[in-house]
Amino acid sequence: MAAVTERSKFSNVIWPVVAWIVALIFFFPIFWLVFTSFKTDADAVKPEFLFRFTPTLENYTNMTENYDYWRFATNSVITSTFATLFALFVGVPSAYAMAFNPSRHTKDILMWMLSTKMLPAAAVLYPMTFLTKNFLGIFDTHFLVILVLCLINLPIVIWMLFTYFKEIPKEIIEAGKMDGVSTWGEIKDILIPLAWGGIASTALLTFIFCWNEAYWTVRLTTIDAATLSKLIEGNRAPEGLFFGRLSAVSTAAIAPIVILGWFCQKQLVQGLTFGAVK
Repeated sequence: MAAVTERSKFSNVIWPVVAWIVALIFFFPIFWLVFTSFKTDADAVKPEFLFRFTPTLENYTNMTENYDYWRFATNSVITSTFATLFALFVGVPSAYAMAFNPSRHTKDILMWMLSTKMLPAAAVLYPMTFLTKNFLGIFDTHFLVILVLCLINLPIVIWMLFTYFKEIPKEIIEAGKMDGVSTWGEIKDILIPLAWGGIASTALLTFIFCWNEAYWTVRLTTIDAATLSKLIEGNRAPEGLFFGRLSAVSTAAIAPIVILGWFCQKQLVQGLTFGAVK
């Protein structure tokens, strides 16, 4: 009994320590990014100023005054928000149909959608650029970026929502049908209230993916629809990176998504806890 008690005390101490170490390892790149953003470009590459330096806001001032940060940030908000909404608009009914009215091809369709994520993006970059520039005339537009972001994240959205919807008893949906509820009524009045936590989690993850997308947003935009990824990519010098300035731009780019993720996670936890207690 004493051995079990000692082992339990040891576990209560060692596992929190391991968890903190892992968390700090994952957090360190973000910390170093923010830390470096307060250095000048010259100080950022000198070993003697690795930890001891004079903090400055020069990089942030330069970024907002000379690089039109707010225009890039606005484009990121617009494209990420609408791409997420459109993905949910298509994904919720699709996942609903596959979860509650499956056919013998449902699993094949799900696997096919997942296989599209394995397609190398570079394989379709040139055809897409050629078509959107010369025939469709939508290159460097919000519509193109939103469409691409929606399509590349749609398989993940449908897979996640399908998993959440499968946890809902089918009898509840059938009871709604017996009461004369339409298909739209089932989704709006029954499905969404029961699976709002999963839908919110899917929306948050999709928004983060859209916000962080760099390959397509850099290559399908020039000026008008350029996002923060384009701004970060542009802050490079031929001989290497401007570490201080790039860190400031990157910090300003990830700050909104970190704050949004923290806020949404807090609200989700509170909502789920309240629902459980209720």
